[in-house]
Amino acid sequence: METISPEGAKKMIDQGVVDVIDVRSPDEFSDGHIKGATNIDIYDPSFESSVMKLDVNKQYVVNCQSGGRSSSACAFMSRNGFKKVMNLEGGIAAWKREGLPIEK
Repeated sequence: METISPEGAKKMIDQGVVDVIDVRSPDEFSDGHIKGATNIDIYDPSFESSVMKLDVNKQYVVNCQSGGRSSSACAFMSRNGFKKVMNLEGGIAAWKREGLPIEK
């Protein structure tokens, strides 16, 4: 599985070449997330079916709070044919530490 730094992810997001998947709970997501991120809660029973509706040929950056849940989500996506999935190193916590923007 590939990881990407917050700064590297920000560059790709700004270029419009990746979609962001946030696998935290809806409450965590509403407390602040990366602009344009799609919230698909990894603990929701519909997680797998929701992910499988995504385009396997797109590039994705997956994040959670600190990198654990997103690592599991990336592994699932990779096993299921997604071509380019990157785990946000350190999660949204690292994103915030870098002073990168979030929205609510």
